[in-house]
Amino acid sequence: MPMNTVWLKSDGAGAVPSLDETINLDSVDGEVVLDFSGVHRIDPRALGALERLAASADKKAVKIVLRSVNVTVYKVLKLLTLEPRFSFRT
Repeated sequence: MPMNTVWLKSDGAGAVPSLDETINLDSVDGEVVLDFSGVHRIDPRALGALERLAASADKKAVKIVLRSVNVTVYKVLKLLTLEPRFSFRT
């Protein structure tokens, strides 16, 4: 299964300002891996972008994998009930 990996850029404090950059699922077949290893916190804009990405992935039958998500970010995703829409890898 083909896999595309997207490395997330974080600010100095480890937050992801937005995921709306260039994640285009039109050319993806299989799964997209988002590497959260440098992300320590996530802001509302990034959460909205993750939600839109999950909705788009559902329509295109693309699996979204979040890699190296820290506990704090995972708890936010779980609290907002976004966590079932993604797969997680360490």
